[in-house]
Amino acid sequence: MTAAPRSSAEAVEAPAWSRRPANLAAAVTAELVERIVRGVHPSGSPLPPEPVLCKTFSVSRTVVREAVKILQEKGLVQVRQGAGTMVTPPAMWNMLDELVLGATIAEDESLAVLDHLVATRRALESDMANVAARLADAEALERLRALVERMDELVDDPAAYQEEDRAFHDTVMQASGNRIGRGVVRALERQVVDSARYTGLTGRAFCVASNQGHRRIYERIAAHDPRGASEAMFTHITQAWVVRRSGPGEPTLLRR
Repeated sequence: MTAAPRSSAEAVEAPAWSRRPANLAAAVTAELVERIVRGVHPSGSPLPPEPVLCKTFSVSRTVVREAVKILQEKGLVQVRQGAGTMVTPPAMWNMLDELVLGATIAEDESLAVLDHLVATRRALESDMANVAARLADAEALERLRALVERMDELVDDPAAYQEEDRAFHDTVMQASGNRIGRGVVRALERQVVDSARYTGLTGRAFCVASNQGHRRIYERIAAHDPRGASEAMFTHITQAWVVRRSGPGEPTLLRR
C-alpha cells in the first residue's frame, strides 16, 4: 500500500540546531521567520499545527507556543479563533526587527528592500545633518575634520576606510542630539554592515569620491549652514549607494 504524500510542512527536514541549543524557542522562531519570508509558509496560509511543528523541530508544545508568541510580536502571524495561526502579509511585518529585516534582505533579489533602507537612512541623516549644523560644538567639528583627513589617507584600504566612514556618520548623528534617529539608523546598519549586497562595489575610486562627499558635509556643518549640510548629506548617501549598488534594475525608489 502506497503511503499518502506528506505536506510540504511535514516533509521539511528538521535543522541541525534542533539537537538542544540553549534557547529552543529562539531557535525555532529564527527558523520559522526564514521559512515565512522565503514563502515556505505563504502569507494568508495557516502555520502548520502544533503537533507538526513539534515533530518537525523535535521540541515540546511549550517551545512551539513560545515561538508562535514571538512571531506574533514580530507581526508575522495572527492567531485567529477557529482558523488557527495565520501568516500575515509582508505589510504587517516589523521591518525594524533584526530577524525579519535580515531574512527579507537575504531573499530580496531586486534590492528593493535595500533601496528602501537607504532611502530611510537618507531621510533621517539629512535631517540630523541639518540639526548638527546648528548644534555642533568645536569638539564635534574637530572630530569630523580629523575623520575626513584620516579617510583621505585610507582610500587604498576600503575595509579600514569603511570603519572611519561609519564613525563620520555617527559623529554627525551624535552632534544632532537625535538619539532616536541615530538608534534607528544604527539598528538598520547592523543588519547590512557585513552584507556583500549592501557593501557592493568598492575600491580606491569609490573611496575618493565618497570622501569628497564627506568633506562637503563637514564644510557645511562647520559653516553652520543647516540647509547646505542637509543637501550635502542627501546627495552623498544617494550617490554612494548608486555607485555601490550591484543588482538588477535602477534604484528608482531613490528618485525625488
